[in-house]
Amino acid sequence: MQQQEKHSQSMVLGLQHLLAMYSGSILVPMMIGKALGYNTEQLTYLVSTDIFMCGLATFLQLQLNKYFGIGLPVVLGVAFQSVAPLTIIGQNHGSGAMFGALIVSGIFVVLISGVFSKLAKFFPAIVTGSVITTIGLTLIPVAIGNMGGNVPDPTAGSLTLSLITVAIILLINIFTKGFVKSISILIGLVIGTTLAAFMGLVDFAPVVKAPILHVPTPFYFGMPTFEFTSIFMMCVIAMVSMVESTGVYLALSDITNDPINETRLRNGYRAEGLAVLLGGVFNTFPYTGFSQNVGLVKMSGIKTRLPIYYAAGFLLLLGLLPKFGALAQIIPDPVIGGAMIVMFGFVSLQGMQMLARVDFANNEHNFLIAAVSIAVGVGFNNSNLFNSLPTEFSMFFKNGIVMASILAVVLNAILNRKKK
Repeated sequence: MQQQEKHSQSMVLGLQHLLAMYSGSILVPMMIGKALGYNTEQLTYLVSTDIFMCGLATFLQLQLNKYFGIGLPVVLGVAFQSVAPLTIIGQNHGSGAMFGALIVSGIFVVLISGVFSKLAKFFPAIVTGSVITTIGLTLIPVAIGNMGGNVPDPTAGSLTLSLITVAIILLINIFTKGFVKSISILIGLVIGTTLAAFMGLVDFAPVVKAPILHVPTPFYFGMPTFEFTSIFMMCVIAMVSMVESTGVYLALSDITNDPINETRLRNGYRAEGLAVLLGGVFNTFPYTGFSQNVGLVKMSGIKTRLPIYYAAGFLLLLGLLPKFGALAQIIPDPVIGGAMIVMFGFVSLQGMQMLARVDFANNEHNFLIAAVSIAVGVGFNNSNLFNSLPTEFSMFFKNGIVMASILAVVLNAILNRKKK
């Protein structure tokens, strides 16, 4: 009886973890797929398979063996930092280059996992804070575009709908606590879409047309191609994700009182690399540890992996049912935009909180590192400064997240070398 009660409680907690990361997991494929002009059928595949792969990636990371897996209650979801670079690669070189770059970057992560487990301490808060702040700031214009319905002359209705969505999310964050607060984005999407349905702005055709069951298909969008600049860009993004995941691992290690060493860090990176590799093969996206689920582990007080196994199982099941994936497509752009403006604001603030822990008072070099990397990252992002350069170079320099990452690491290595 006690064992049954334990599993029932873990199942409920697993559902909470799924809900906490679900909105982020559906928004990223929707953003990339729409930017690349995918049709309804392709978007349904993309979202459904992405949900399935989140479950598989989480399952890989839960393992505790000598080869892969961090063995902590960590949930893996789609990396936000991959949105801009994958969109740029897809628009310039096609889907094949996008997924080819992911496959190579996944192999790259597996290969460098041992070395990186020793180097992770050399990526201090000044680097990670600058990069995560840039990620949020460079994605905010995408949210603004969606708030207006992605049309040249946004209607009052679309702006009203997006602002109502923002207001709902803000009110939930102000007046609620705990689990309800942790799923404020998801609640905002649901209520905003319901209001849009009453306004006649919701098209249910994608749900009707979606099959009842599907199986993820390798190379669904065609065979991968391998373009050097795209591969290099995604390898940089992969290392940014590894730094972000390190923070998640260390936080969970502290919460669960389960110390991790270099070997477990290496195995955690390996699992993440395998997840990215499988994402490329099955034509989805890279995966990283989700920090919002760390808060749920702390809040619930349940420090075992069992609830996360249930969350992974739920994700795998939902990923096999395309009608659930198609539900993401009925969310109108203004509602998505309203949710994204808050979500990416949270991402920016998370980076700023990291920077708040940096010693600026006694080390003026940190000002230069943060100021230059963030300014270049935001300023260069989608800039027309590099339009005269060959495509391979322009798509690299126009990626703000990549530029901020490289600059933050290089400047920190040069300016703070004596501190280390």
